[in-house]
Amino acid sequence: MNRDLKQDLELALKLSKVSEEIALTRYLAQDLVIETKPDASPVTDADQSIEKKIREILGQERPKDLIIGEEFGQADFDGKNYAWVIDPIDGTKNFLRGIPTWAVLIALLNPAKEIVVGVVAAPALFRKWYAVKDEGAFVSINNGTAKQLKVSRVNKLSDASLSYSDLFGWEGRREKFLELQDKFWRVRGLGDFWSHILVAEGAVEIAAEPSLKIWDMAACAIIVTEAGGKFTDLKGVPGPFGRSAVSSNGLIHNEFLDLVNGK
Repeated sequence: MNRDLKQDLELALKLSKVSEEIALTRYLAQDLVIETKPDASPVTDADQSIEKKIREILGQERPKDLIIGEEFGQADFDGKNYAWVIDPIDGTKNFLRGIPTWAVLIALLNPAKEIVVGVVAAPALFRKWYAVKDEGAFVSINNGTAKQLKVSRVNKLSDASLSYSDLFGWEGRREKFLELQDKFWRVRGLGDFWSHILVAEGAVEIAAEPSLKIWDMAACAIIVTEAGGKFTDLKGVPGPFGRSAVSSNGLIHNEFLDLVNGK
């Protein structure tokens, strides 16, 4: 099945624009509705409204494509169809507290389970990042001219920056993770999509999160790799299909994995 990925990118950007408009009407709203999902994570009416709208548009424009979404379930990936991966708001805890580091994440998988399109839209930061397979990764600031992204060339932990979300979920790797922080030049808990996007921008060398779902990772993964970086799980398996994420400039990736896994 041949696809014009540039058309898919245009659709993803359209979806992100509609999503941003919905999100911004609810961001900092006094009547924001917040619920708790079975996994104890929060969900707002904005999350749900965005995903419903994305599903509606995709149903019209790509009726044969599958949808894997955080809020309303996922189709079984059959290896025959393309699949859209949607996180309507990544960083919901930030969103509901008025912290601007949240984003709409949209990605497209081909039948071979390769990420071929990714968009990360952070309207409260006035930024949008996107990538198409083999075409590079780009950022637009305040709807300005897009600039191509490149990861850094730092090749020593002692000169590198590490970003992560928090210490929840590290479990058996927690002590190793804490120990290796002393090896880095700088460590910050920037968290969520922001950590991985900063790797793509060359501002951070390593971003790591121990417990994620595919919708948290897919869009970020292609942006990092198209910027020249590397994206794996904590076991070193490439892509966003594990339950954890490590993104890097590629030069210190394996050393980080060895240290955090106690090798």
